[in-house]
Amino acid sequence: MFKRIASVSLSLALVGGMLAACGGNNGNDTANNGGTANEGAASDKPVTINMFTASPEYTDAFNAYIAEYKKVKPNVTINLEIMQADYNTVLKSKIASGSTPDVFQTTAGGDIDTFAEYSADLTNEPLAAAMTDGVKTNMTSSDGKVLGLPVKGNLMTLIYNKKLLTDAGITEPPKTIAELNDDIAKLEAKKITPFANAYKEWWVWKHIFQHYVNSAAEDAGTTPKELVQQFIDGKTTFNDHPLLKDNFFNFIDLTIKHGTDKPLERDSNAEVSDFAQGKAAFMTGKGAWDEEAIKKISPDIEIGIAGYPVSDKPEQTQIVTGADQALRINKDSKVAREAIDFFNWLYTSDYGKQWFSAVAKVIPPIKDAPLPELDMPKQMEEILKTQKSGDLSVNYSLDTFHQKFGEIMQAYIGGSKSKDQAINEIQTAWQQFGSAE
Repeated sequence: MFKRIASVSLSLALVGGMLAACGGNNGNDTANNGGTANEGAASDKPVTINMFTASPEYTDAFNAYIAEYKKVKPNVTINLEIMQADYNTVLKSKIASGSTPDVFQTTAGGDIDTFAEYSADLTNEPLAAAMTDGVKTNMTSSDGKVLGLPVKGNLMTLIYNKKLLTDAGITEPPKTIAELNDDIAKLEAKKITPFANAYKEWWVWKHIFQHYVNSAAEDAGTTPKELVQQFIDGKTTFNDHPLLKDNFFNFIDLTIKHGTDKPLERDSNAEVSDFAQGKAAFMTGKGAWDEEAIKKISPDIEIGIAGYPVSDKPEQTQIVTGADQALRINKDSKVAREAIDFFNWLYTSDYGKQWFSAVAKVIPPIKDAPLPELDMPKQMEEILKTQKSGDLSVNYSLDTFHQKFGEIMQAYIGGSKSKDQAINEIQTAWQQFGSAE
């Protein structure tokens, strides 16, 4: 998840035990890599893999699996470059200049096709077989090739402070708009600010909006993917979908009116701090990736998760799960085979299966791996026993659209665009930037 953190650049030389000590070569067989020049089994000659990612919150976890891999391939050096601000712009510049990293990160879904020409085909690799079915779908191109590997599984929800809700006499999170309005009144009667926001970030907007897209699709008798495509094709408008035209904007207005001060100055870190310190009852636009950061500030906080109350239909209040971030292996890299072998090891080894939950403390995107010992993943597991997950519909548009969408919404809450202007510009942007085609 994109968070505004200073860029970090790391270089780790891997030294240690031989591949045989790992108990198998885990994918050294030749695979179809979309024209990779370096096909065939990887040798033991010295190689360097340049890895460029946008997930600084996992720097320590990445360091851990790179260090562990020294027991597998002592001849491999991995240069890990991590940055946050302007990552997309820098990545596109690298690609345009012919210096595409050996491994790089993009969003999943529609962007799988956007970067297809630079991506190795992983369809027949062990790492693809290890993915859960839902995650593999998020990594698959329109022509059926697995071209990405997930950074993690994800969970996007409305997050709440259980104690603050209890203090206000609220026994469960709201499932309808009416219940939300009642809860806001109860919280403010106890002088509790209802919402912490991070509206300085463009990406939080898409996380909220997708909940309304999912329910608007249901009301229209279609799927979220089909509805998004209709917007991209210019075949529908907000006027056809009251949840988007009215309910979404009304919710944003509520979070501004009943939220923390200076919303356009509150970034992701500020929102986490506000919520962790008990300055607000609900946290918008975020998900499971923030739990550790929250608990570093307030170890004893009791966190709850819930879907957004998008309408007066309780069943439309759903959490959203899936995988929205993908690592890509440059198909033209001279070390593509070595990079693939590295991730085959991570996704299939005993170490890798526990790395997601015990080291990175994220929801594993692979089969047969335990959930981390954190509140939000455990609650997710319980919720999904009786309720279905909402679609990760952010994957059906490109991040070029999502970024423009966020900028338009920032202008809306800042007062420089009216609601009608914002809607018209969003619809235009969806047609211009929503698809890779």
